[in-house]
Amino acid sequence: MTQVAVIHTAFEDTPRTVAFVEVGERVGNEALEYAYRWTQNIMDSWSLKMEADGNDDVTVVGELPVVDGRTFGLRSTSMGDHMLLGTTKYKVGMVGFEEIA
Repeated sequence: MTQVAVIHTAFEDTPRTVAFVEVGERVGNEALEYAYRWTQNIMDSWSLKMEADGNDDVTVVGELPVVDGRTFGLRSTSMGDHMLLGTTKYKVGMVGFEEIA
């Protein structure tokens, strides 16, 4: 199976890989769109694996933030973040994805 690495860069001081998304047989934009969708907090939290936005195809990487003993989820993937599909890196654009060097 193919994976997309989701790298949050838009609001961070340094890039941070936050997830690996199994995209199955999806290729190209379809694979990127799948990874983007399942790293969104639309109804609840993707990274806390909640009912609406949690997906078993998503592996959260690293520790979740804990503040005053309470665990919080990660932010949604946003414009300016990066995705790695195979050996090609993409930047999340205003609409769609832009291949970057």
